[in-house]
Amino acid sequence: MSSPEQRSPAVGFIGLGDQGAPMAQAIGDRGFDLHVWARRPTSLEAMAGIPHTAHATVVDLVAASDILALCLRDDGDIWDVLNTPGVREHLRPGTVVVNHGTGDPGENVTIAESLYGLDVFYLDAPVSGGGPGAQARTLTTFVGGDAVAFDRCTPVLATFSTRVSRMGPVGTGQMTKLLNNAMTMSNLKNAVDLVRLAQQLHVDIPALLDVIRDSSGGSASLRALGTVITPENALHLQGLMRKDIEHFADTVRAHGLDAEELRRRALAGADGLVDAVTLATSPAHPACPSP
Repeated sequence: MSSPEQRSPAVGFIGLGDQGAPMAQAIGDRGFDLHVWARRPTSLEAMAGIPHTAHATVVDLVAASDILALCLRDDGDIWDVLNTPGVREHLRPGTVVVNHGTGDPGENVTIAESLYGLDVFYLDAPVSGGGPGAQARTLTTFVGGDAVAFDRCTPVLATFSTRVSRMGPVGTGQMTKLLNNAMTMSNLKNAVDLVRLAQQLHVDIPALLDVIRDSSGGSASLRALGTVITPENALHLQGLMRKDIEHFADTVRAHGLDAEELRRRALAGADGLVDAVTLATSPAHPACPSP
């Protein structure tokens, strides 16, 4: 009989949203013993055609899992799952809880500490690449936590990632993601400023962005306008960006450092997102003749 270390782990997954569903699909497609639970039964429709076992309750899912992956909005959602009556009693010793959401590094340390007495490992493993990256299975996964637990989970994380990196102990995965997001949103402010200026200059904005994306002025933020970021999802992404930059600023302040200038710039980038993507996807208008 194979030991838990030798056999393929049973992976429980909660959070079948726009990003989580394709991550879970990738895990099932690669032959892992996938178990899922969803608060709304309609969310399970995303798993049609993917080998999996659906559970009626969170407790049933936890009892069947060697690795419990949570792709939820924020730290409070992680606590809600772990504090569901019966969950802690059914977390088997050696289970690894993996948090794929973006949150506060210090809070993730607290979550990990709450599991130590159960002999349960915890990895904070936020991802970068959004829904399109999850669909393409090209996410970057930043991981903080125990090295042995990381090694156990790496084959699972690799199903939807092109890069899986352990950054250090619990909390460092979140810290890396927040630094990445601060860079993304401050770069987004540059893109917002450019698009607004181009509008005033009566430049064909879609054509401008198309050529700059492949030029020295290109950036991930600029390439995302009108492609990854669309008029349909911009408002939702704007809310997530604002949440993440406040986590970033709170974390920096907790270390006695000042990130207010970067926070303001990143918030300005997020605030201009909806207008910028609207302009980036609007039909071109004839340029005004030169004076």
